[in-house]
Parts: sequence; C-alpha cells; structure tokens
Amino acid sequence: MERNELYPIFLKVSNLKILIVGGGNVALEKLTFLLKSSPNAMVEMVSPMFREETVQLAKSSNIIMHEDKYNTFYLDGKHIVVATTDNVAVNEQVYHDCRERSILVNVADNPPFCDFYMGGIVTKGNVKVAISTNGKSPTTAKRLRQFFEDVIPENIDDLVKNLNEFRKTIKGDFEEKVETLNEFTKGLVSKKKEE
Repeated sequence: MERNELYPIFLKVSNLKILIVGGGNVALEKLTFLLKSSPNAMVEMVSPMFREETVQLAKSSNIIMHEDKYNTFYLDGKHIVVATTDNVAVNEQVYHDCRERSILVNVADNPPFCDFYMGGIVTKGNVKVAISTNGKSPTTAKRLRQFFEDVIPENIDDLVKNLNEFRKTIKGDFEEKVETLNEFTKGLVSKKKEE
C-alpha cells in the first residue's frame, strides 16, 4: 500500500521571501491561496504579463511584480519558489535552478518537480488544518477542506484561547503540563464505542 511520507510544517511566510514565476491563472490561484492563509507573506512575482486580477490583488498586498522573463537573478535571496508558467521548459528550468541553490520549489501540476505541495487549508481563528493527498488529487483535498470547514465549530478559537490561559496556570514541568492538558481535553475526542 502506498503511503504519504510528506512531513507537514507550518511556515511563517512573513519571514520568508517567496517568488512566483508566472502571471496567469495558476499564478493568481497560488497567490490568492497564499495571501488568504498568510496576508503578510513577502512575495515577488516575475512574468512577461500579469492577469488584471493579479495586478489588483498585488496592489492591496505587499507584492512586488516584475514584468520580465524569468532569470536566475530573481532567485537571489529567495527561500521558496513556485513555478506556474504554461511553458514546461521554463518551469523545469526553474526547478533545476532552485535545486542547485537549495531553494524549496514547487512546479504547479508537476509532482516530480516539487519539493512540497500546497494542500487544502482550513482556518478558524488560531486553528489551521492542512490537507495533503501526496500530490495525487487536489480535488479530494478540496472536498476534505470543505468537510472540515463544516465540521470544525466556529467557536473553536474560544476553546484554544481558554486552554492557553489554563495552560499558563498549570504548575510543574513540561511533561506534567502535557499530562494535565491531555487529561483535561480528552473529552474533546469522542471515544470509540466498545463492541
């Protein structure tokens, strides 16, 4: 049986420099979801042309746009790159250039040329759930995202904030605090009924 071996992490992209190569529909989609999740993301874009929607979105954010063809000097100082052009050769060149520089790269719709995938995301206040299908089915990730948006209660953030305040009052070392919080929150997870 195949297994998803990806390691999920949550990045503080307001501290990282991101480059999106491309200015079409896919670039707009990636930028939109990135800013929805992280409005203060530091993003630069390079493309010979940009969709009007992308230009408008960039104006309301901290996005730097370069109306130019891709060149390796745009990689300088970048931590993450997303290639979204409709030119396979350019996307693959971006991938190889990033690999040479140890920059994390995602080539849209080309899983073998990805160090990471941009999965479905559900956000409710401080709670964030990321969903991955190992690059196999973005549609499944989308449906799961919709499911979790419905299932996670709107007041989950109140619970998180209250538990954070409670955590501050607990005495003892790290392990004792974890044990106390585990005992206190075990009712949040419904137990499997005995057969």
